[in-house]
Amino acid sequence: MAKRKKYSEEFKREAVALTRQPGASVAQIAQDIGVNANQLHRWRRELETHGRKSFPGAGVARDQEVLALKRELAKVKKERDFLRDAAAFFAKESS
Repeated sequence: MAKRKKYSEEFKREAVALTRQPGASVAQIAQDIGVNANQLHRWRRELETHGRKSFPGAGVARDQEVLALKRELAKVKKERDFLRDAAAFFAKESS
């Protein structure tokens, strides 16, 4: 049986904050940070309902560098996709 993952309060709050950025989808953010989209939706709902009293558990402190790297990776992937599409568009135009 798989051991249940525990996340720190800070990790949850940062993950929810990422979903509130313009153009961000919960499903994509969840995939980028390695959690289930339903879990991320629950975290959002809990934070909206309980505010500062959200996430009272004693989650394991997560490496914040990993979260930062995952955010950076998501940003770089978006930039890569944009540049690939732009290159394809210009290649088509010059033909």
